[in-house]
Amino acid sequence: MTEHSSDEARTAVVTGASSGIGEATARRLADAGYRVVCAARRTDRIEALATEISGVAVRCDVTDPDDVARLAEAVGERLDVLVNNAGGAFGQEPIDRTDPDDWSRMYDLNVLGTLRVTQALLPALRAGGAGTVLNVGSIAGHLAYEGGAGYTAAKHGVAMITETLRLELNGEPVRVTEIAPGMVQTDEFSLVRFGGDAQRADAVYAGVPEPLSADDVADAIAWMITRPQHVNVDLLVLKPLAQAAPWKVAREG
Repeated sequence: MTEHSSDEARTAVVTGASSGIGEATARRLADAGYRVVCAARRTDRIEALATEISGVAVRCDVTDPDDVARLAEAVGERLDVLVNNAGGAFGQEPIDRTDPDDWSRMYDLNVLGTLRVTQALLPALRAGGAGTVLNVGSIAGHLAYEGGAGYTAAKHGVAMITETLRLELNGEPVRVTEIAPGMVQTDEFSLVRFGGDAQRADAVYAGVPEPLSADDVADAIAWMITRPQHVNVDLLVLKPLAQAAPWKVAREG
């Protein structure tokens, strides 16, 4: 387990904890003994989750600096783990037809959101004496695919934040890690991406025998975090067996 320098309970913050990977990660970390601060916009969902796992719910839109400041205030002076999970994709049009506003939203949420929360909570991570920053990226942050330029650009930004922060914190007691999942089937990701078009969202996973689940990713996140503190898992790429690349997926039928 992660080392802790005091008698206080270990604390983890998970952003985007209201559903999907974030919710599953909050549960896994609670099972591992963490007091989990569940941060997301949908208060009703995180309050129910926090009650279930004996955690704390903090309403936080990572694109709102005031919300992020309130999150930091709620966390307090010491923190062990930050999971920057809040993110998302909007649209999948080719570059010549894509909406620049979708790109702005993706950059603000995925890149600047990660930046805001990390900046706000880094003092508490340093004060804890054995901190971990885990950024939830994507294989889209390391590869390109048609129709994905806006999202891949944003997730490449997350990957570069991760690598740069690791360099800048070298010698300090804070690990900086990234998990880069491939195809994960959750209730909302593709539905949000396609503006609520359930038919397009379902087509993403059609015929795929076993896409990753949120629990699969959460299990890997918990493994990364609970390595001995001297072990830094720089990057963990996680894909279902059916997916060889973003553009090559085996489908049945």
